[in-house]
This record gives sequence, C-alpha cells and structure tokens, in this order.
Amino acid sequence: MNLKKILPQLLTIVVVVLIFGFFSYNAQVNMDNRGITFGYGFLSQESSFDVQFSLIEYDGSHSYFRAYLVGLLNTILVSVIGIVFATIIGVVVGIARLSKNYLIERTAAVYVEFFRNIPLLLQIFFWYFAALRALPLPEKAEPMLGVFFLTIKGFFVPAFVWNNLDIFIYSIIAAIISIFFVRLYAKKKQENQGIQTPVLLISIGLLAVLPLLSFLIGGAEAYVEIPVIKQLSQSSFTYEGGLKLPPELISLALALSLYTATFIAENVRAGVQGVSKGQKEAAASIGLTPNQILKLVVMPQALRIIIPPTTNQYLNLTKNSSLAAAIAYPDLVLIFAGTALMQTGRAIEIVSITMLTYLSLSISISILMNWYNKKIAIKEK
Repeated sequence: MNLKKILPQLLTIVVVVLIFGFFSYNAQVNMDNRGITFGYGFLSQESSFDVQFSLIEYDGSHSYFRAYLVGLLNTILVSVIGIVFATIIGVVVGIARLSKNYLIERTAAVYVEFFRNIPLLLQIFFWYFAALRALPLPEKAEPMLGVFFLTIKGFFVPAFVWNNLDIFIYSIIAAIISIFFVRLYAKKKQENQGIQTPVLLISIGLLAVLPLLSFLIGGAEAYVEIPVIKQLSQSSFTYEGGLKLPPELISLALALSLYTATFIAENVRAGVQGVSKGQKEAAASIGLTPNQILKLVVMPQALRIIIPPTTNQYLNLTKNSSLAAAIAYPDLVLIFAGTALMQTGRAIEIVSITMLTYLSLSISISILMNWYNKKIAIKEK
C-alpha cells in the first residue's frame, strides 16, 4: 500500500467533512437561536395557491409536494421542447454554414452571430413582451388552416381525446420493440453482407401501422377536439376545447431553442470540418452520392466531435430554463423555490430540494449522452 498516494486523498476527505460539518453546525445553531425547526413534513401540507399551467391535476387544495411535481414536470417539458428544437435548428444551421451557396452560408452565419451575442434573458423578454404581446385578442384572431388560433392568450390547437388508451400504448411499445430488433437485424446484415436495410422507412411504417391496428381491430378510440371560441364576459373571450399552449411556454421555448441552437450549430460545423477531406474524396471515388457521404461517412465520424460539447449545451439549456420565473412561467423555481418558499419559510429544505433536482436532471442528461458517445466511439481491436 503506497502511503504517499493514500494520504492526500484521506486529507482531502477530512477537509471536505470538516467544511460540511462546520456549515451544518453553524446553520443548526442559527436555526435554534431563531426557533426554526428543520424537516420535510411541510411537503404534505396544503399549498393554498393555484398554478396557471399544469400537466397534472392541481389546485390549491393539493399538497406542496404536488406543487413540486407540477413545477418539475413544467421544467422537464420546456427543457425537452428546447433540446429537440435546438438540436434540429442547430444541425440544419451548422450544415448550412458549410454550404457552397454564398447566400445560405451568410444567412446561417448572421443567425449564429445575432442570437448567440444577445443575452438569453433579453431574448425571453423580446418574445414574451414584444412579439407575443402584439398578437390579436381571441375574438379577433384569424384561424390558421381553420383549426389553429394564435392569440395573445396563447396558441390553441386541436387535441386528441382517447378512449381505451391502454391498447394504443401497448401498440406503441410493441412498435418500439420491433424497431429495436429491426435495427439489430439491419446492423448484422450490413456487417455480414454489406447490404443496407431501409431502417428509417421500416421504423416509420411500424410506428404508423401498429397504432392504426389498435384502432381498427383493438378497440382503441380517438377523436379530435377543435378549439371553439367562448365568451366569458362582455369583453372577455377565450377558446374552449383542444390544447392550449400558454404564451409563457412559447416564449421560453423559442428563446431557449434559438439561443442554444447557435452553439450546437458551431459544434456541428466543427465536427464536420474535423473529418479529413481525404475521407470524403475516398467515399466519392467509390460512387457514393453527396447525401450518402454525409450520412454514412462524415456524420458518424463528426458525431464523436459533436457530442461532448453538445452535451454541455443540453445541460446549459436545462439550467437556463430557470429564467422562466422572469415571465411567470410556472417552472420549478417559480412554484417551489418561489411561492412555496415564501409561504412556508423553509429556505434550507426547499432550496436543497431544488438544487438536488437540477443536479439530478443534469446528471441524467450527462449519463444518457455519455452512453451514446461511448456507443458511437471507435473501438480498438
């Protein structure tokens, strides 16, 4: 046993424990002096406040823990929306920046330089207070395609109403499992015979056919509910039915997506440029089309460069979603670390739960992205 290697680690552990113990003891003394007790029993108490937007059933009669779940789900919702759209926009813009067409390349460059050099909070304010506040009132909104209504009170879209949802969910699970085995088969076929299988088309077909069968022979039922204008008072109107996307969610998702996409675009550009020119020329020499070169040669290698910095952008987007409190979007910070904290005064408990939640979300994203990064890494033989 090498004492020189173990001793610094032991000293580090002792220092960390002492620091943590000091702050814990100091906090306990101050709480005792002020007559404040520590505990998480308040989570079962009635919250007594409402939330304007929730993915689950909630009102003031529910507990603080239920309010925490509402904030958590709203945070996850805007983070997932932001990550999906930021990735799509970032990949498109990143490839556009490498285009030989001058107009396309310059437009992509202007987009990147414009959005990444304006503070995110200002972009959120622009979309919420300037862009969406200029929209018409519900009674004056013109329908888009006859069923979509974009108003100052939100975006109203048709919604599916389901009966016998279990059968439909089982069909989706069956389609996903089938796609997994199709991918395995296609990979083995390509490795053994060099023949490509149209996995994407087969996957789309499975995701379409199996759920359709759940309606035709499985007994699942669904219908589309269209938003309909409703008068609440002499001067107040809204839409009833369908799905409502509040302006706070739209503003936050737009700002997060457009801002983060600029950094992802630069990651994509760097990744593609990191693939040597000889690889592309060799692929072209054997008759591959430009699209095949990009899909089969360039992107698989570029992803190894793109994934690590893009993971950081996903983490930043998730944490930046806490700026939602600036426009009153009911995320975890506004509901739990805001309203619940002011009502209960449980600062240490609530802040620690909020910090642990964001830490857990970030670690989950890191684990998923690191797993994918290892999966596509070059394996030495």
